[in-house]
Amino acid sequence: MIYQIYVRSFADSDGDGVGDLPGVRSRLRYLRELGVDAVWLSPFYPSPQADAGYDVADYRDVDPRFGSLADVDDLIREAHEWGLRIIIDLVPNHTSHEHRWFRAALAATPGSRERARYIFRDGRGQGGDEPPNNWGSNFGGLAWTRVTEADHTPGQWYLHLFTPEQPDLDWTNTEVRAEFESILRFWLDRGVDGFRIDVAHGLAKDPEMPDLAGHYAISGPAIEGHPHWDQDEVHEVYRAWRRITDGYPGDPTFVAEVWVASPQRLALYLRPDELHTAFNFSFLLAPWAAKALRAAVDESVAALAEVRAPTTWVLSNHDVIRHVTRYGGGEPGTRRARAAALLMLALPGGAYVYQGEELGLTEVTDLPDEVRQDPSFHRTAGAEPGRDGCRVPLPWSGQDPPFGFSPSGASWLPQPADWAELTVQRQESDPGSTLTLYRNALRLRRELPALGDGLMRWIEAGADVLAFRREPGFVCVVNVGGAPAEPPDDVLGADAVVLLTSAPIGSDGRVPGATAAWYRTG
Repeated sequence: MIYQIYVRSFADSDGDGVGDLPGVRSRLRYLRELGVDAVWLSPFYPSPQADAGYDVADYRDVDPRFGSLADVDDLIREAHEWGLRIIIDLVPNHTSHEHRWFRAALAATPGSRERARYIFRDGRGQGGDEPPNNWGSNFGGLAWTRVTEADHTPGQWYLHLFTPEQPDLDWTNTEVRAEFESILRFWLDRGVDGFRIDVAHGLAKDPEMPDLAGHYAISGPAIEGHPHWDQDEVHEVYRAWRRITDGYPGDPTFVAEVWVASPQRLALYLRPDELHTAFNFSFLLAPWAAKALRAAVDESVAALAEVRAPTTWVLSNHDVIRHVTRYGGGEPGTRRARAAALLMLALPGGAYVYQGEELGLTEVTDLPDEVRQDPSFHRTAGAEPGRDGCRVPLPWSGQDPPFGFSPSGASWLPQPADWAELTVQRQESDPGSTLTLYRNALRLRRELPALGDGLMRWIEAGADVLAFRREPGFVCVVNVGGAPAEPPDDVLGADAVVLLTSAPIGSDGRVPGATAAWYRTG
């Protein structure tokens, strides 16, 4: 199981209210006791933070607010001592506008080597006053910004599929490809165990730069044929990267953020000579309904089996509303989230847990406008709430904010007062807490031969019940409905033993609504 750490919100060691790498290092024991196998760190590179570090100014260093290269080395070393692997975020679609390459591009002339590293184009219309096409930014507004040339005249336009501070690189450029291959080696030589690839489906763009037709969305899962998402040429990049990681010991791993419309398109990224794993967004986006969840599982398992790649499952991350809230919030959302966790952790393949998920944290929906930092909130004048609500710092201990997050009492985003009931300290001693549920589930996931990789077989159990068997001798039952349900006949044998449940099961053996149960069978 891989645990996602959003570094600025995990643990603050120096009291500035922002999480940092020494803070992560101080909590490695917690991660090991949770049952984590690997940690994925959000970007910690030098950055002006126009998009929370996904605007990288230097790919070979650490932003001082998060620590230093020495802190990275110490974290990797100590994590390995705890038996934890370290995966770092890599952002190859775009750089920061403060990256030395982009500063050089702005100072250079059209057609220059410096501009060829990015996607600069002449504008349309009289005097080039209109953008090269109608592409829009994921964060609102145009995906093009016009520059002022050295002679102070209006000049070319550059592409940024996100903020203007995140200019897109041109991946047909050999310098760009060589630079990122060098970056991979830099971090592999320091001992990292893999990379999470941001916007992995976005590197290649249609060279004709056609206008975006009405049936192609700016963001979200990409439909096949989209002019700037999921272009086939992107696979050449990942074949070259795979050749690099295959030359290092320890089996370094890639995990890709790939937003595509079908599991079949996702599978193309996971062919034997490309990336190792990719996030399963069809499962994450599935509503709390048995039919939809089963379809997401079946389609994913079938598509990835064709390329002999493991499935990966995820319920929340730093870009989506936390699933307690997505599933309805309050007590219903919490019950469903706990059941979904046992469903996810019983499926074949890998699983990702986003920090705070194991505490049952909710989306913080009432953040004051003045503290919000997500560019999507600001570029849409508040029409989009943005992603700050799932990035609020973790509650570790105590009765009052910041709940042990920072020694100074500071926190870059405010925490709700009612998180006092959800702190790690409070939950560690509660046998019924969500933290205890995750710890028990991850312990069983390590101990039971049936869990991890391998096959699953569905058991027909009614319209609102998901049930499946995994060998040897394991059955998972999830009641997605509201009324109690009888477990399927496969479970009712005299030798069936309840291993773990997301909510108490009565003496009659029926599984309550919004509840999951794990059984050992003969």
